[in-house]
Amino acid sequence: MDLISFVPQFGSFLWTIVAFVVALSVIVAIHEYGHYIVGRWSGIDADVFSLGFGPVLFSRVDKRGTVWQVAALPFGGYVKFKGDSNASGGMDLEAMSELSAAERRRTMNGAPLWARAATVAAGPAFNFALSILVFAGIFLVQGRVSEPLQVGELRTLPIEQGLQEGDYILAIEGDAPPSFDQPALFDAFLRNLPRQAQLEYTVQRGDSRVAVPGPYVYPPVATAIVPLSAASDAGMLPGDVIVSIDGADISAFADLKTKVESSEGATLNLAIWRDGQMIDIDLTPKRVDEPQAGGGFQTFYRIGIVGGLFFEPATTTPSVVTALGDGVGQTIEIMRGSLSGLYHMITGAISTCNLSGPIGIAETSGAMASQGTQSFIWFIAVLSTAVGLLNLFPVPVLDGGHLCFFAYEAVRGRPPSDKALRVLMSIGLTMILTLMIFALSNDLFCP
Repeated sequence: MDLISFVPQFGSFLWTIVAFVVALSVIVAIHEYGHYIVGRWSGIDADVFSLGFGPVLFSRVDKRGTVWQVAALPFGGYVKFKGDSNASGGMDLEAMSELSAAERRRTMNGAPLWARAATVAAGPAFNFALSILVFAGIFLVQGRVSEPLQVGELRTLPIEQGLQEGDYILAIEGDAPPSFDQPALFDAFLRNLPRQAQLEYTVQRGDSRVAVPGPYVYPPVATAIVPLSAASDAGMLPGDVIVSIDGADISAFADLKTKVESSEGATLNLAIWRDGQMIDIDLTPKRVDEPQAGGGFQTFYRIGIVGGLFFEPATTTPSVVTALGDGVGQTIEIMRGSLSGLYHMITGAISTCNLSGPIGIAETSGAMASQGTQSFIWFIAVLSTAVGLLNLFPVPVLDGGHLCFFAYEAVRGRPPSDKALRVLMSIGLTMILTLMIFALSNDLFCP
């Protein structure tokens, strides 16, 4: 049973904020713990580990003398290492002058270059590790589609079907389907099937080989609703079956896709079958910039529903190594897509409205949480990857900026001057604040 489903109206304003705070707190805690634990392994002591800023709500001191605290403003966190002047780092000259050589070694500023670099890099690294582990765990739970293709749980559809759970699909309209692990071949196979509401399936059922009727393989059913999409705004729900668009009957998800893409943003009337009842929904497709396999982006009109087979395929559990490999691949793909998107926004190839600010992220948090625990955890992993990547940007005040300072020190044999650091940190802070304001304006004014 999904525990989140017990929370009523999770998409409301209150629970949107709760979801956002939970997601951000998990990501920040992992990030800062990366700094803390690698710093400790490197011989650097921490004075304070804080989740949040402002007035302290709860604190305790461990045997190493580190204060662990939760503060009132849950929108970030920090580790204050020994010898730092404040939560943002910087050297406390007065405190450092009173320390012995051995004590200075246990401060951030007095530690060897390798220890400082490892400690700073550990924050983003732990974010990536969190993402990989979460993705791998979800892949283990979801499993891989078994071969040959076997029918699992059947979706409820307004059409006759003779398939049963446990059937092995041998052929559809006389042709054997390719492996599910070959998406290009499977897509080509689907395109060659007749676009009609009912097809003939040849299945292995126990010891018998039988022919039975069934729906089109990919019917126009919403298996999931994309947060903040036209479908979400119109009140569509997972499980909704689109029977017709503007009075024209459809039987395949591809027909729905074609109708939406050709709408040019005009409002569409959808006849929806939901739990045995017919309802009408009007919605207006939104322009979406989507990454392409060969690189770059292309603009489409989308309503924000995810399709799927008319049944849940039976699955097998992958090995832990395979799941971890898939987790790494998923994390890399998110980073690649993020960098590509940023580049294309800077060059003007796609709209800057693709950049969400805190309001957009909070709304997405609430929407993903309302779809269930697994969706929310997946979102946390995606956001963790984004936070780790952002922190690696070579901007002063971010971890990437500090790593650039360390690289300069490694080459020149000395760190940048205090005056240069102050100027660069001010520039970096201005850049970050400007980006935050710009993203917030997107949340408020972009369609």
